[in-house]
Amino acid sequence: MSKKPSKSLAQELDRYITPFRHDGSGKFHLKDYKTDARGDLDKEAAQEILDANKKRLVEFQEKLYAQDRWSVLIVFQAMDAGGKDSAIKAIFEGINPQGCEVSAFKAPSSKELDHDFLWRHVVALPERGHIGIFNRSHYEECLVTRVHPELLVKEKLPQKLVTKNIWKERFEDIAAWERYLMRNGTVVLKFFLNVSKEEQRKRFLDRLEEPGKQWKFSMGDIEERALWPRYQAVYQDIVRHTATPHAPWYVVPADHKWFARVVIGSVIVAELEKLDLRFPRADKASLREFADVRKALESEGKGGRKREK
Repeated sequence: MSKKPSKSLAQELDRYITPFRHDGSGKFHLKDYKTDARGDLDKEAAQEILDANKKRLVEFQEKLYAQDRWSVLIVFQAMDAGGKDSAIKAIFEGINPQGCEVSAFKAPSSKELDHDFLWRHVVALPERGHIGIFNRSHYEECLVTRVHPELLVKEKLPQKLVTKNIWKERFEDIAAWERYLMRNGTVVLKFFLNVSKEEQRKRFLDRLEEPGKQWKFSMGDIEERALWPRYQAVYQDIVRHTATPHAPWYVVPADHKWFARVVIGSVIVAELEKLDLRFPRADKASLREFADVRKALESEGKGGRKREK
């Protein structure tokens, strides 16, 4: 009997990927995506998948780094307390830090405001062979800036360019930039950690009560929470206008952190598998040189053992 072909990771993990993927085809309504989904898993089963994905990720990263052809950009967006930091820590534990960089984008500096809105993100892009993680990203430039129009004034754009179409134009610019990155060997993976307002409330209370987490809390978090409906509407608009087949959005249920990590890790390893990453093979000339070097080293070892006697 012929052997059944083994499943790819994309097939094996599909139930944790496809339901949360939006690539721009069809309509998108954020309310259709549950925040508390947990698949068919409990915490223990989820941990097993997470551990397996972490092991796969370490193996893929070694090949990605050695091959030095592709790069991977991983974008995380979420409301405050959405679980971005803890997801990054849990999923990328064990990764070689030489080939992975995390960039956290806070309020832009005066120098950054003197450049175009994508400039600070361009300079933080991962080089070939590397994984780059954006903890918040270029999407803040059409999220926070849109919710707080006064921030747009600080960008000092020529007044005639600030029209009612500015957000549509930014969506177009971002989509074009991500297509450009893809055409130049950068895989773009975008995750929106979709947390409920009630779960955010619980996590804020947790931060207030635990001394080790109090540093994460600021009164600004409460001010932004009051704008929840506005943020949700803008996030919906962002996904609708910037999800594409080459850079889809993954709307991750984030009320259960352990399930969110299953989804994120599954997407990453499934996409890395598609790159067919391999360690570079030495050419014939190098192999001949290796043989000569091996002989010399082995001979050197034999001489050392004789002297010891």
